[in-house]
Amino acid sequence: MVWYQYHMGMNYPGLAAMLALSPGLMVLFVLVMLWSLVWKGIALWKAGNNKQLTWFVVLFIVNTVGILEIVYLVWFQKKKRVVTEEQKPRRKRR
Repeated sequence: MVWYQYHMGMNYPGLAAMLALSPGLMVLFVLVMLWSLVWKGIALWKAGNNKQLTWFVVLFIVNTVGILEIVYLVWFQKKKRVVTEEQKPRRKRR
C-alpha cells in the first residue's frame, strides 16, 4: 500500500494542502489567475504587434500576477506617433 501511495502522489504534501483549500481561497485563486491571464494576453498582444521579441519572451516566461505586464504596457511599449496636418508631407500637384 505504501508503494502505491508513493507512486500515485499520495505522499506529496502539496497535494493534501491544495485539496484542503477553503472555497474562499479557491475563488480568490481563480480571480487572481483570471486577472493575470487578461493582463498577460494584452501585454503579449502588444509586444508581438510592436515586434518586441525580448519583451514578448520575458512576458511569456515570467509570471508576476500581472505586475510586469502592467509595467510594460504603461512605460515600455512603443508609443504610436500621432501625425498632425502640419507634419504630413505635402504632395506635389501637377
